[in-house]
Amino acid sequence: MIKDTPQPRYRWLIRPLQGRDYQCWLIDNGSLTARLQKKYQTFSVHPLTVKYAKPIQDEASLLHLPIDKTALVREVLLLGDGQPVVFAHSVLPRNSLRGAWCGLGRLGNKPLGATLFANPKVKRTPLSYKKLSSNHALYQHAAKYLTVKPAHLWARRSVFSLNCANILVTEVFLPYIITPSI
Repeated sequence: MIKDTPQPRYRWLIRPLQGRDYQCWLIDNGSLTARLQKKYQTFSVHPLTVKYAKPIQDEASLLHLPIDKTALVREVLLLGDGQPVVFAHSVLPRNSLRGAWCGLGRLGNKPLGATLFANPKVKRTPLSYKKLSSNHALYQHAAKYLTVKPAHLWARRSVFSLNCANILVTEVFLPYIITPSI
């Protein structure tokens, strides 16, 4: 009998263990943008950064990018009724910004999810999950926009593909998302 060896903490999970409060948000395979638009009376995208940078090492590996290559990194806050509910971090390799996705680097305050889910030819990998601790780079980026810093933040990510072009989208769920809307 072969024992399962524990995975190192930097690995992403295939199931969100102990993510009970966020479970319904984490496992939903549909458009997060569409779901947020249904939950909140007002929904908006607040762009934070769009710049060429080196992805986090596990992101580069997932996208099959050499670790020394830069990609377009887009970070936005998704706001529900004026409150930050999701910190979204997308990595767009340079070769993915051609063809059908040539305009993705210039979305501004338009949601990336609306573009991705509008095209039925776009494929999505299964979601993976991580409970981000305060020493994780994505936690640190997201927590800048919170007045109260929780012990951890839940995140999910997946790769969207179209004609050999790939985009990694990571969504970090912020505490306001689990509070009831008025």
